[in-house]
Amino acid sequence: MRCEAAPTNSGAYARHMASEMTEHADTPSLNEAFQSLGTAQIADALLRLGIRPDVAPAGLGPVVIGTKAAGRALPVRHAGSVDVFLEAFASATGGEILVVDNQGRTDEACIGDLTVMEAQAAGLGGILVWGLHRDTPELRDLGLPVFTMGATPVGPQRLDDTHPDALRSAFVGDVLVTRDEYVFADDDGAVFVRESHVEAVLAIALEIRATEEAQAGSIRAGTTLRDQLRFDEYLQRRARDPEYTFRIHLREFGGAIEE
Repeated sequence: MRCEAAPTNSGAYARHMASEMTEHADTPSLNEAFQSLGTAQIADALLRLGIRPDVAPAGLGPVVIGTKAAGRALPVRHAGSVDVFLEAFASATGGEILVVDNQGRTDEACIGDLTVMEAQAAGLGGILVWGLHRDTPELRDLGLPVFTMGATPVGPQRLDDTHPDALRSAFVGDVLVTRDEYVFADDDGAVFVRESHVEAVLAIALEIRATEEAQAGSIRAGTTLRDQLRFDEYLQRRARDPEYTFRIHLREFGGAIEE
């Protein structure tokens, strides 16, 4: 029985790669680097650091399946008009993810093809909406990563007062997102990470990915996950010590499947 894990130098390699990713984190390089990771690994890395992951509500996903995006948040609060988006784009430096707070409304779409085209022209790395979109075929053709709660053909008919923090913060569910957050989004949803945690989270996520890939390779080669994770040994120790959890067991030898 042998536990497959990341190579012995994977920790140093992961730290190096994370440093490379974050050195120019406000550019599309972070988005490109995230293509080798997933939000599940980002969330697990946060848990390993003892940080509760801030995530978008379940059901928020990409317009195009398989799309990924990562970058600094560019938050806005929608009040019924696209002017807030255009104002936000004027301050974009490139690679940001526009995070739109539309209060999770299901009676209107707050973005469509023209907004997405303008976001592309401003150099943004993607759009994430706590709300709905429209112009789905056009959005698919444009190629910019867009994540929403779904689609409706109806645009806004309201014009509410602009929130004083409309260009400084946005809610996505119960998560308050500011420009100090980075967004990681894929088919599983979206995770928000504080700027001060990004490098450590990416380093751990890379280590988790390496471990999981090795474990998957061993399963394909005929070694069950139970054998790799020394599950019989875990059951024996748990019988002697009820406080011995599976997560403690995994961390003792570097296994990965949950945090």
